[in-house]
Amino acid sequence: MVRKIIQIDEAACNGCGLCAQACHEGAIAMVNGKAKLLREDYCDGLGDCLPACPTGAITFVEREAAPYDEAAVQRARAAAQPHAGGCPGAAARRLGGPAAVPDGEAVPSQLRNWPVQIKLAAPNAPWLQGAHVLVAADCSAFAYGDFHRRFLQGRAALVGCPKLDGVDYTDKLTQIFANGEIQSVTVVRMEVPCCGGLEQAVRRALAASGKQIPCQVVTLSLDGGILPQS
Repeated sequence: MVRKIIQIDEAACNGCGLCAQACHEGAIAMVNGKAKLLREDYCDGLGDCLPACPTGAITFVEREAAPYDEAAVQRARAAAQPHAGGCPGAAARRLGGPAAVPDGEAVPSQLRNWPVQIKLAAPNAPWLQGAHVLVAADCSAFAYGDFHRRFLQGRAALVGCPKLDGVDYTDKLTQIFANGEIQSVTVVRMEVPCCGGLEQAVRRALAASGKQIPCQVVTLSLDGGILPQS
């Protein structure tokens, strides 16, 4: 039958996962970092996902498609685990504070948000609003032993590696800096050249945001030391 159904522009999708969370029918899921309409018969054509998309990657089209099967959706809901519409690990959440410390543990975690990956973080996530933001190379927490206390404490964490992710973070960071009332930005990178892409993405995003946000860059050596600022 010809009916109204959503269409997802993969090139415009930034992989935030908000549409999958907004789709109560479970028609959308994240596949290889992109939103996909996996079940046409689960899409009711009402478009709860459209306003959730920060990049405008989702539109309505009228085309031949399987009819909406409400009974199948209800059966899937009954059988599904929490967050069946998307990856549970991508669900944005504010953490309540340091986790309880088991016997023998000396240092509690300072992590205050999830997810931490730049690719997965939604630009309008509540934990980014009014935050002091830490943009860290994913190697840095392993290289610097006092990472949680020195850098993560009191900050919202965004972690990435331009070389491994193969993306330019500038556009997403620009959205975060422009709309989140960000208080400050701290970049923690390694001395290796590929980390320069992370620092440059932050600098470009700050310039494009139009905001005067204080920013400091900390460079770590491979043996875990803090290098002098040049």
